Amino acid sequence: MPTLCVNTPGSKVRLVSERLEVHALEPETGTPIMRVVPIRDLDRVILQESAQISSEAMSALLRAGIPVAYLGWNGQYLGGFQPSGPAHGAWRMKHYQSQLNRNFTLTVAGRIIAAKLYNQRRALQRMATNRQQDITPTLDYLASLLNDLASVVNDLSPAGAIDQLRGYEGAAAARYFTQWAAFLPEAFPFERRSTRPPLNPVNACISFGSVLMYNEMTSYLHAHGLDPALGILHTTEDNRWSLALDLMEPFRPVLVEALSLDLFTHQILNETHFRPHNGGVYLNDEGRAKYLVQYERRMERDFMSECAGHRTTLRQQLEVQATLFKSALADLPRFEPFLMN
Repeated sequence: MPTLCVNTPGSKVRLVSERLEVHALEPETGTPIMRVVPIRDLDRVILQESAQISSEAMSALLRAGIPVAYLGWNGQYLGGFQPSGPAHGAWRMKHYQSQLNRNFTLTVAGRIIAAKLYNQRRALQRMATNRQQDITPTLDYLASLLNDLASVVNDLSPAGAIDQLRGYEGAAAARYFTQWAAFLPEAFPFERRSTRPPLNPVNACISFGSVLMYNEMTSYLHAHGLDPALGILHTTEDNRWSLALDLMEPFRPVLVEALSLDLFTHQILNETHFRPHNGGVYLNDEGRAKYLVQYERRMERDFMSECAGHRTTLRQQLEVQATLFKSALADLPRFEPFLMN
């Protein structure tokens, strides 16, 4: 149980010896429930905004190097607490200097986009094979984009170069989501990606999964002494960890979008797990609980990675992306984004 998710409104978390006790009331019956979780079994804690945690429990978690994140009622990442780690001043200087290096930013951005396109194509291939559908035109289109991208990255002009790469990503996303949506059950149509607010249950799931992954990637970047705010594909701006958004891009087809599709295809989620609010659609408490269970299973599932050359998990590969990016600050060829088998 590497992640403790406290999702029940009104929950209280307190420290007892070296364990966390989570007290709550069962929403349907009002029956008191309690969970006891040893701190040594945890890597991170996620709390719903109405949950309470004692200062002793928070201190014990931070002392053990465990980050704590708060999510809003709609799944929005509100912020969190990061353990105090060693100073990484020299690495931060390398990071800031690299942001001004055109070769560094274009190379990293190009590899991220290429990896995302590759993973989109592989994800569609797998779905088409499992469902015995012919999607050759879309696969050929994504392959063509990959070939074009590989041939022009080194020739991009300094002005607008990143925008050109974003253009490839946008063109691929439009074709990819059109084909991806065809695999959804008819009861859950998906016309386009919408975020603020998500306009239907499918978008609600994609957004919630993206928030969870964003939180984890941000924690890994902090832990390895990098500045998560310095983006490349996502522009550097206040109130956003842009580098975390960059590095998680290749994982979206493999984790967030694949998981969302499975949740609807296998009827783990249905219309009762969502609620409308202020013009948007969001997972309700029960829906978030079900999503979190499946998210954790997907993140912790062991698999043989052809890219890594050994058995690993998606969660481990998220952290590997942070370490490879850090290594690339001193040796650019070290950065290799995640590729699915």
